[in-house]
Amino acid sequence: MPAGELISYTTAPSTPPLVSESVEDESSWVWSQIKAEARRDAESEPALASYLYSTILSHSSLERSLSFHLGNKLCSSTLLSTLLYDLFLHTFSSDASIRSATVADLRAARLRDPACISFSHCLLNYKGFLACQAHRVAHKLWTQDRRPLALALHSRVADVFAVDIHPAAKIGKGILFDHATGVVVGETAVIGNNVSILHHVTLGGTGKMGGDRHPKIGDGVLIGAGATILGNVRIGEGAKVGAGSVVLIDVPPRTTAVGNPARLVGGKEKPSRHEDVPGESMDHTSFISEWSDYII
Repeated sequence: MPAGELISYTTAPSTPPLVSESVEDESSWVWSQIKAEARRDAESEPALASYLYSTILSHSSLERSLSFHLGNKLCSSTLLSTLLYDLFLHTFSSDASIRSATVADLRAARLRDPACISFSHCLLNYKGFLACQAHRVAHKLWTQDRRPLALALHSRVADVFAVDIHPAAKIGKGILFDHATGVVVGETAVIGNNVSILHHVTLGGTGKMGGDRHPKIGDGVLIGAGATILGNVRIGEGAKVGAGSVVLIDVPPRTTAVGNPARLVGGKEKPSRHEDVPGESMDHTSFISEWSDYII
């Protein structure tokens, strides 16, 4: 697909468009889509032209645009946007793994969320995406032992986006925080790749215990709205946690846990297993046909 060609679809395709294998080529391709979308939107809605120019079209790369946007979103009277811009840009520019994760997160929103109408829509308006990218920078600072700055950034993200991710938490790529309001991720939590998490999800501890005390979320997991997972428990690869569930013990791979306290669909001895990757398919409800206790 030519680099300047704009994708046009009303719902997310089942597979992403083809891109070159290198991180830089993929980032350049996505950036070309974002600029094309911004030009189209500026032409169709002149009231947004100045905003789109300053946020997207005046920049030479995705990392510069994202750094500018996050700096303006997260600044305060004492934490200046110029300082944040320099911080974000230095981190994004110097770490290829973060750039790769940012592009994967953009794709995750575009492909999995039917409400996401464009890459630029995600970049500008999805606070879950923006909170996740700011966290990536805060986590980098944490690993560099710049913890006061990491915690200050964490605090601003929580204030502005209502998303509370401790800077020590480890997060993979291809992450979708859908709606994102009220998401809490504790200090020793680990989230794998291609995970989708809905709003008001808590990955928390069980009290005042120290050490490794937060959940470990495997690749391809889907966690429904309002779910609470507490303690150093493992949610297996490709598992699904239903909305409003409370999980206190491990969930095996490719199974579905629902309820309070959560139970495995199909029973503990022979739980039902699914073949899809729910973190990517976003299938929240197919288990209901097997859930005998579900009564209207």
